[in-house]
Amino acid sequence: MTIATEHASGKRQRRRIVARGAVQGVGFRPFVHRLALDLGLAGWVGNTAQGVVIEVEGVTAQLEDFETRLRSDKPPLASLQSLESAVLDQVGHRGFRIERSDPLGEKSALVLPDAATCEDCLREVFDPGNRRHDYPFTNCTNCGPRYSIIEALPYDRPRTTMKRFRMCVRCRSEYEDPGDRRFHAQPNACPACGPQLESRDAMGRPTARGREALERIVAAIRDGQVAAVKGLGGFHLLVDACNEAAVRRLRRRKHREEKPLALMMRDLQTAAACCRISPLEERLLSSPECPIVLLEKLASTGRIAPAVAPANPCLGVMLPCTPLHHLLLARLDSPVVATSGNLSDEPLCYRNREALERLAGVADLFLVHDRPILRPIDDSIVRLMAGRPQVLRRARGYAPLPVTLDRELSPLLAVGAHLKSTVACTRGPNVFVSQHLGDLETVPAESAFREAVQSLSGLFELAPEAVAVDAHPEYVSSRYARGLNLPVVEVQHHFAHLLSCMADNELCEPVLGVVWDGTGYGPDGTVWGGEFLLAEGGSFRRVAHFRPFRLPGSDAAVREPRRTALGLLHEAFGAGCLEVEPRPLERAFQVHEARTLIRMLSSGFNSPRTSSAGRLFDAVAALTGLRNRAAFEGQPAMELEFATTAVGTGGGYRIPLRETGDRACPLLDWQDMLEEILDDLGRHSAVGEVSSRFHQALADAIVAVAQHAGIRSVALTGGCFQNRVLTELAIEGLQRAGFQPYW
Repeated sequence: MTIATEHASGKRQRRRIVARGAVQGVGFRPFVHRLALDLGLAGWVGNTAQGVVIEVEGVTAQLEDFETRLRSDKPPLASLQSLESAVLDQVGHRGFRIERSDPLGEKSALVLPDAATCEDCLREVFDPGNRRHDYPFTNCTNCGPRYSIIEALPYDRPRTTMKRFRMCVRCRSEYEDPGDRRFHAQPNACPACGPQLESRDAMGRPTARGREALERIVAAIRDGQVAAVKGLGGFHLLVDACNEAAVRRLRRRKHREEKPLALMMRDLQTAAACCRISPLEERLLSSPECPIVLLEKLASTGRIAPAVAPANPCLGVMLPCTPLHHLLLARLDSPVVATSGNLSDEPLCYRNREALERLAGVADLFLVHDRPILRPIDDSIVRLMAGRPQVLRRARGYAPLPVTLDRELSPLLAVGAHLKSTVACTRGPNVFVSQHLGDLETVPAESAFREAVQSLSGLFELAPEAVAVDAHPEYVSSRYARGLNLPVVEVQHHFAHLLSCMADNELCEPVLGVVWDGTGYGPDGTVWGGEFLLAEGGSFRRVAHFRPFRLPGSDAAVREPRRTALGLLHEAFGAGCLEVEPRPLERAFQVHEARTLIRMLSSGFNSPRTSSAGRLFDAVAALTGLRNRAAFEGQPAMELEFATTAVGTGGGYRIPLRETGDRACPLLDWQDMLEEILDDLGRHSAVGEVSSRFHQALADAIVAVAQHAGIRSVALTGGCFQNRVLTELAIEGLQRAGFQPYW
């Protein structure tokens, strides 16, 4: 019998529908309940460890309408990966009910990220007549904590850190009413039964609770003090963003000399007073993810202190993401610096006692609360690039939503690299990626990494069959993985970059990967970083790379671009490189320093060879006088990007593709470019002109290698492609030449 005939006859059916995706903690079950009642259907809906299961019985036409509207009318935070439907024998269901959750079975349901406060909750918080007036932990199924508080699947209150708070009669009534937007909102609470604020002094002694604690913090920030405030996924350090002395004091205490600090602003109007905001950037700022968005400064940034983002044309801006932050910003009526609650190179503080110990001497006072955070989650960072959002740091609002592949995977654990660490695990076709963890440079950072591995794999009850590691033998993450008594799969650093870009864009082989970053362990024992890799047959082949040069002092050269520039000059001109006109490094070294470094370069002692594009940026930044020493990773490249205010009238510099002994892998030879840069510096060309020609040269080189390789799909990946000028020039050049770029 055809579907049309069934409709005409009004035949009844029973269907079981399994909804997979972000369908728990988003109001999906009450939505299903309302929809079924509206259509006169009978049955039930319930959470499982795999998603939401619906059993529904009724006339076939109504069932078809039901399935269509499950997709079209779903709650705003819900995201469906699949709806699997099967027809069953009728059992005569009566009415429609919401069943208790079933915790059994493989854990594969999606865990929703923490979501910024919705408009409905915000109205309640600022309504003096509402029982949640001024309550900083107000939430509903459309907003509030999720990933930061969930202990196990399925997502129910007893499996969250909210289990210690017993709901009052009124909250319980909301929680149990399918018609209420707080139906099964697991963090549901109010002033009578939920978490509470407490202020502490610099010694950790309690000073006030509730609204009075909030007022004390507001007064302290107005007075120029540094406040440590516990938010959704950890602590922020807050100071008045218009108080130059306070911002400098925070920098000094946090050991963050020059790296830009993020701002939190009350609303879009406040942000628009000092930044240029496009419609897409406005949507990002106001989205449930509520990330930090990198915005272009206006000529006048009003009262914002220059120390917030020195020598930077952008400001990192976010709007309040919780009721607590909304209440703070409304009372202050002034932007605040809202930077991660940690010291440089340390992980984010998220436990009260930990913050009181580690932030002693940094914060003048603390605002804590008694809702436990299970896992720390920093703020995400997003930048518009080539007309679409590029997530530069994936954390609150995004993690741990998966990257979904086109095939099922066996259970795997992946432990990431050394810098900008994340971990991941697989379940079926889903790769669940943790929040950003930071660099594994310190003992506390290594401890936080271990906790993250256990937390993520424990949440999905993963029993991995193997562990994937970066091929670098000395990474903290790789050493940890080798102690797990599991088969170890080594993945070359830049091939991992390429594969991640392919997964992100759902690409099939063959793909030419342009993989540019600062550092990665190469199979030949050198430091890679300016690579063109062809992904084909489940592996890769290096089809081109930058001409290598030496880094005197190895890691010291990463911190001192002047050393990298010296290594480049030495490779091009030999031991007399400092005498080459116009002698751009003449004042960068003392005589004895230069002699020592040149001896190191000539002998190769502690001077590894590198093909790194990131180090090329460093070298050019030093040659142009922009930066001899870096205060933070990526600073020289950022300043070189920011200098591209002038359009290169002479076009890009020349970087020819030269054949080598290995005909399958030619070199991009930067020597001509270096000589042209020196010529321009000798003519006193503006730094902006040199930088523009340099960026154009790199984009032209990408096109040249793409034409040499003859592969239409080109993936741009690696840290260098966080540079908007480079990325957009490369995309435009590839598209003009008939290639399809992805990034």
